[in-house]
Amino acid sequence: MILGKKVRLYPILEQEQKLWQSVGTSRFIYNWTLARQEENYKHGRRKAKPSFYNDTSKLKVKESSVLIEKVGWIAIKKSSIPIDCKYTNPRISCDGKYWFISVGLEKENPTVELTKESIGIDVGIKDLAICSNGMTFKNINKTKAVKKLKKTLKRKQRQCSNKYEKNKKGKEYAKTKNIAKLEKQVRLLHRRLANIRVNHLHQATSMIVKTKPSKVVMETLNIKGMMKNKHLSKAITEQCLYEFKRQMRYKCEFNGIEFIEADKWYPSSKTCSGCGNIKAKLSLSERSYICENCGCIIDRDYNASIK
Repeated sequence: MILGKKVRLYPILEQEQKLWQSVGTSRFIYNWTLARQEENYKHGRRKAKPSFYNDTSKLKVKESSVLIEKVGWIAIKKSSIPIDCKYTNPRISCDGKYWFISVGLEKENPTVELTKESIGIDVGIKDLAICSNGMTFKNINKTKAVKKLKKTLKRKQRQCSNKYEKNKKGKEYAKTKNIAKLEKQVRLLHRRLANIRVNHLHQATSMIVKTKPSKVVMETLNIKGMMKNKHLSKAITEQCLYEFKRQMRYKCEFNGIEFIEADKWYPSSKTCSGCGNIKAKLSLSERSYICENCGCIIDRDYNASIK
C-alpha cells in the first residue's frame, strides 16, 4: 500500500523565493489562471492552494536534505524520509506559514491479529463519533481553546473589514500594511484551527483502529444534503465529517479491517437496539431514544451506533 509522507522543509530566504516562483509557474496557462483566480476572489471563493509538483525522477533525498528541481538542496529533519525508497507523486506546498514536501511511499501492510468484534460508528454534531463499544469522541469545536481561537478570529476579521472600509477609494479598496498584517494573522488563525481539527480526527480514528476490530460499520454521509440546513451547515463544516470517514477507510484498509458503509436510508436512529422496533417519528430535539415497545431508554447516538 502507498502511504503519504509529509515533511517540513527549512528553506533559506533565496530558496523560499524560488519556491514561490515554482508555485506560480506550475499553473497551467498562467495568465488565464490568474484571471480565474481574481474572478474567484471577487465572488468570495477560495484561491488555489499554493503547491506544485516535482518531477519524480529529479527528486533526490539525503539524510537531512532534499533536492527540489530549480531550487536546490533544502534542509529537512534528519531521517524524516527514507533514502533508499521509491517515491511517488512528490508535491511541495505551503500551509500559510511553513513549507512541506509530500511523497508517496510504498509500504507493506502489517499483519494484525484482529478480534471478532464489530464496531458501529455514529457521527454527529453533538459529539464527533459514538462507537458501539462505548468509546465517545467529543466535538473539539466545543472546547475552550477552540472557542477562544474562533472568538479571536472573528475579532481580527472584523478589524480587517473595518480598515478596508476606511481606506475605500471610490469603488476600490486600498490595501495598507496594517491590513496586510491583519490578513496574515487571520490566515495563521485559520491554519491553527484546521490543524487542531485534523489532529483530533487522527487521534480519534487511530484509537478506534487500535482496538483491532474485524469490522467497522459507518453510516453513509450525505454531506451535500446536510449542508442545505442553514442552521447546521457551519457546525457540519467544522466537524470535518468527510475527512473522518476518509481516515477511517484508509486506516481500516491498511490494517486489514473490513470497512462497511451502511445504507443512508437505513433507519439506525429510529430502530431500537434492544428489540428492533422502528419508531415512526424521531425529531432532532429528542436526544434520548425511548422505545414504546420494550421501554428501553438510551442515548439516541449510542443507540444508532449499536444498530
